[in-house]
Amino acid sequence: MAHEDGSRMFQDQLAEKVRPFIDLIDDMRSIGIDKELPLPTIAVVGDQSSGKSSVLETLSGVALPRGTGIVTRCPLLLKLCNDRTVKWEAVISYGGGKVIEFDEPSEVVRHVEQAQNALAGKGVGICEDLITLKITSSTVCDLSLIDLPGITRVAVKGQPEDIGVQINNLISKFIKNKRTIILAVVPCNVDIATTEALKMAQQVDPEGTRTLAILTKPDLIDPGAEKNVLEIVHNRVIFLNMGYVIVKCRGQKQIDENMSISRAIEEELAFFRNHEHFSSLLREEKATTTCLATKLSNALVKQIKKSLPQMSEKIKEQLGEVKHSLSQIEGGPPMEPEEKRKYLIQVITEFNEQITQLSQGDIIVEENLFELMRKEFTEWMERLKNAKSHYHKVVQQVVDEYDQEHRGSELPGFSNYRVFQHVVQKLVSELKRPAMMTLQTIREMVQKQFDHLSKESFKNYPYLHQVSKKKIETIQEQQSNIVKERIVEQFEMEMQVYTQDEIFNKHSLEKGEIAEVKEQDTRSKYPGLLKAYYEIVVQRLADQVPMLIRYFILKQSAKIVCSEMLDLLHRDDTDNILQEDSEIGQYRAKLLAQADRLILANDKISSL
Repeated sequence: MAHEDGSRMFQDQLAEKVRPFIDLIDDMRSIGIDKELPLPTIAVVGDQSSGKSSVLETLSGVALPRGTGIVTRCPLLLKLCNDRTVKWEAVISYGGGKVIEFDEPSEVVRHVEQAQNALAGKGVGICEDLITLKITSSTVCDLSLIDLPGITRVAVKGQPEDIGVQINNLISKFIKNKRTIILAVVPCNVDIATTEALKMAQQVDPEGTRTLAILTKPDLIDPGAEKNVLEIVHNRVIFLNMGYVIVKCRGQKQIDENMSISRAIEEELAFFRNHEHFSSLLREEKATTTCLATKLSNALVKQIKKSLPQMSEKIKEQLGEVKHSLSQIEGGPPMEPEEKRKYLIQVITEFNEQITQLSQGDIIVEENLFELMRKEFTEWMERLKNAKSHYHKVVQQVVDEYDQEHRGSELPGFSNYRVFQHVVQKLVSELKRPAMMTLQTIREMVQKQFDHLSKESFKNYPYLHQVSKKKIETIQEQQSNIVKERIVEQFEMEMQVYTQDEIFNKHSLEKGEIAEVKEQDTRSKYPGLLKAYYEIVVQRLADQVPMLIRYFILKQSAKIVCSEMLDLLHRDDTDNILQEDSEIGQYRAKLLAQADRLILANDKISSL
């Protein structure tokens, strides 16, 4: 009776001081915060046939799957909730949404096996996905722990050859978390130094600061070996900061005889009370599953309290990072048709403003477009100047050849104007090719920067990006053809060899006067006149070609692109136009879900 009263007082204490902390972590795991940061938990590790299932059955008060080989094939989160108002009820959840409620304890095995088959497949395979079994009852303790597959060394029929490695990797994933309390289950009747459970615990917790060992099967110890077990329990063999607890659960014979778990707990207490060597462990609170439950609950709450400040800080830090990431991508189009159309207008308008500003030199994309064009136009001017010496040389050669071939056949003062006109036409026409090359280079510059703006403005909307890119390419091609025609026209006009330039006329008169004094032969002034005329041609082309290119390829192209993008607003398929890149949509959804988890977790910690 005293034991029952003490147990009830313990449960009251847990309900008041312990349950809120355990609930906090359970709630945080249920909202998925364990995806963001490791949570304090208890992980149960044991070799196959170590008595792990029996311990968990005693703690939970219900039978769990049993058998030979691997029984636990998925991690099982066992959430035990003490509630005096509830007789017994359970909820099992798995697979990202499968939830089953039931109120019959005997149904636990069937539902757990069903969940394992759904996640790991029928047979003997394992899976890392978590199954959550919440049991609410007036007879259980307040505790949450994760049962992991039993450690195995040799694959049995139907199992992959590397099943041992798979299980070890799964266990390591859980116990390497610094906030995890490792509950190592070790039989009393074996050399504890050789058990894989303690070996794995020592690998991730070499100081033994977060490992608690459970010694099972004390009734199977060989007579005379009790003192060795006491040495272990008293932490003199393998030191563990959290120590050891020895328990006696139902054996196979008792299970076969359908001994109830409550009856097994009574027998366990009697076993230790009457044991010649182990009775002292009761007073030291190092024996029975009741003692184990107390230790585990206190240890878990202590770990939770210790971890809360760091967890709170980490949650705030990650929330800041997630909000920053969300600010880097658009919120996506609204759902309402009318709002979606307004959003489309906004998106296209912003793109058009960017294109317009780029064409005016008000914004810089990647490199300064106007600076790039200026360099290219300067190079065009240099090509014109470099052609000058060649022009002068050819002109002089033609004049000399004409003197030699025709001087004797015509009277002084007469000249063949067409010969010299042809020289001008031939040499000027040679500048057409570099003019076209300048056009092509500038077109590529402008199209590249227009494309860059399209990609940046519509990075979340592949349809808009493709449409705008195609329009830019088509418009650039059309405008380029217009400029080519205008350049051809310009050079055809230059074939007329015409100017009203005052400097040229003055130069012509001066040369004429000198010629009259010399020999009354107008041909003598031709080289100078042709050179002067070339200067005029160069100046015309130096300005006209860049003006044509800049106007049609940049200014007009930008204007037409904006106009054609606005035409999209008259279409009815707004949904299609604003179809998001699936990766962007998924990424945003992931960030929003992450933000929701972190905000909720932060609120839960703050309200504790």
